[in-house]
Amino acid sequence: MSEDAQNFSIARIYTKDVSLESPKAPQIFEKQWNPKLGLDVDISHTVLSETMYEVVLKLSVTVKTDDEVAFMVEIQQAGAFVVQGFEEKTVEHILGSMCPNILFPYARETIDALAVKATFPAPMLAPINFDALLEQRRQKQSAQAQASQETH
Repeated sequence: MSEDAQNFSIARIYTKDVSLESPKAPQIFEKQWNPKLGLDVDISHTVLSETMYEVVLKLSVTVKTDDEVAFMVEIQQAGAFVVQGFEEKTVEHILGSMCPNILFPYARETIDALAVKATFPAPMLAPINFDALLEQRRQKQSAQAQASQETH
């Protein structure tokens, strides 16, 4: 395929699932606010058609104060992306790093808005290095493949 046929574009960005829990409310509001933030990140993608992919960025945020959960937010921020005319390794980078970078600000804004609506300060998540996460996943898969070969 010629370079002219390469296409990367956003078809749609949407929130697929979102939840907020504040299990200790209203008692938690009487406590001194000393937040400790925990963040879990997961990225997945699904092939929708020959040129269309859905990428889902899953973030789980847990904010504790004095070892008690103040609130938890889980979000699946998703997007449908057109990815056409790229080599496999480039497609992997687009789906594993570029798309999550596009989705992250939407997820962060939703998380902050939900926290504020629950009368907590916005967590204001720091940027995530999706290139580093992608490389970690590659190394883990490579190590698993190597371990699997050694046991057979």
